[in-house]
Formats: sequence, C-alpha cells, structure tokens
Amino acid sequence: MNMRVIASALPVALFCVVAGMAPAQDFPNRPLRLVVPYPPGGATDIIARTLSQKLFEVFGQQVIVDNRPGGGQILGTDIVAKAPPNGYTLLLASVTHGINPGLVAKLPYDSVRDFTPVSMVAVSPNVLVINARLPVKSVKELIALAKSHPGQLNYASSGNGSGGHLAMELFRSMTGTVMTHVPYKGAGPALTDLIAGQVQLMFTSPLAALPHVRTGKLRVLGVGSLKRTDAAPELVTIAEAGVPGFDAPLWYAILGPAGVADDIVTKLNGGFKSILAMHDVRERFSSNGVDATYSTASELGAHIGREIEKWRKVILAAGIRPD
Repeated sequence: MNMRVIASALPVALFCVVAGMAPAQDFPNRPLRLVVPYPPGGATDIIARTLSQKLFEVFGQQVIVDNRPGGGQILGTDIVAKAPPNGYTLLLASVTHGINPGLVAKLPYDSVRDFTPVSMVAVSPNVLVINARLPVKSVKELIALAKSHPGQLNYASSGNGSGGHLAMELFRSMTGTVMTHVPYKGAGPALTDLIAGQVQLMFTSPLAALPHVRTGKLRVLGVGSLKRTDAAPELVTIAEAGVPGFDAPLWYAILGPAGVADDIVTKLNGGFKSILAMHDVRERFSSNGVDATYSTASELGAHIGREIEKWRKVILAAGIRPD
C-alpha cells in the first residue's frame, strides 16, 4: 500500500479509536434513570433509592428513580428494553424477570436478548412461615403433616405466578406433598389471613414476615436460599432443614437495554461493586431483610438464564397460568 495513503489513513483510524473510547471516558456526564417496575414503598423501592443516592456519590450525577408498576412488572421492563443503549437508562429487575418468560405467552421483549446484564445487587430469601397454631415445629414435621393430610393445608401467595407461589410449587414438587393454593392481591392481605388462620402457610419476604414472627403470631420454619441470610443468620435454610438443594430466593439486579458498550458496563459494574461493599448500604439492606450481593455482568447473565429455565419447568409442571 502507498505510504502516503497509510499516513493519511492514520489520523482517521486514531479518531475512530478515540471516538469509541469517549463515551466511557466521560460517562456519566448527565443524570441517569433507574426504572423500578414496582410502586413506591417496600423492599424494591428501598433498594432503588439507596442505590440512587450512592451512585450520585460515586459518579457525581443524579439518578432519577422512575417507578413504573403494571402488568406484572412488564410495563417498566419494556420501557428499558426499548431505551437507547447508552447506559443512562437502567432497570432494577427482580426474580419476576426470570419467571415471566415461562408464565406470559407473549412478552413484548426477550428477557435475555433485549437486555445487557450489569450486576446483581441484592438477594432476599423467601421465608417459609406458618400460622403459630399449626402443630409443627420444623420443615420435616410440616412435610409429614402435609403427606398425612393431602390437599388439606392451604398456602397463601401474593398472587398467581408470584415468587412466593412458585417457591411453594417448587417445595411441593421436591417434597412430594399436595397442598391447596389460595392467591391474594398482595402480601398484605395474604399475611392477614395467615395470621387469622384462614390459611396455614406461605413463602414471603423477611421484611413482611419477621415483625409478625417476633409477636408470636407466625413461626418461621426456614429460609428459601442455599445460604443463611445476614438479616437473620439464626434461621436455618430449608435445604439444611430437610429439603437438600432447595433454592428459591428473591433477587434484584441491574440491567440495561441490549447493546450497551462493554466499557460502560464495566464502569457501571465497578460503581455497583463499590457501593455494595459500603458498610452503611449493607446495614440498611440487612435491616430490611435484604443481603447486598455483587456479581460480575457475566455471572448475572448466567444466573438469569438458569432462573428462566428453572421457573419455566416449575410453571409447566404445576400448570400455572397468569390471572
């Protein structure tokens, strides 16, 4: 090739390299938007607002928390799927992101292909709670009671296809028990009837359950994750209590739309890593029944793939359909 042509091409090539690096070098240089597909209040909103405050400290840019509830978290998730892939619009996804592909026939997005994983941020184990008057003190005793009275124990959930519903269906399938599902419109009404004895048990979040456990109205039999929770380390896992391998935690993660540049993902991931190591963040999460949990982007992507496959099998086996 003519040396004059090579020489003239070098500035262009250098410009392209620099231009490609520029977005991450000055990212972020304006406010970010964190879409939360839940209404204000509750653990999800606490996580979002804690992260937004700390991201401001790390990056020096405001983070706007945008609550977009509706459609089983589909509305807010779709907003992010269709946002420009520049790193400025992020999603606080939850376990529902892994459930919906097996539950909803036609999602307006692909839960894997239309998103860029950034980082896991928190895990909150479902806790298995029973009405305190139920004559069992352990997971093994509950299984024995359910097997001796098939279909007579009623379990509550915060809705058909919810995390608590699927956790109990996984529990039933792994223990060979038959129980009757009673769906409610939210965890509040479900817990009210559980305390009153209208239903006998349910899976729910520590934040919702533990205040009633402390008053003696409910009893915890175990936490639904492979490791004990920092929020209540004295509670055994269901796997420890007699159902090896049982794992059905609530989880929360940050996703962007598909196509976010790798260097921007790296910068965002590093920001979340530093935030999740902060003592005050871990303390605030723990006081609300949540464990701060970091992951790499690739680890999160693999986790979501496993979750989709796991819950698809549970939904198919139980014949669950959305309301």
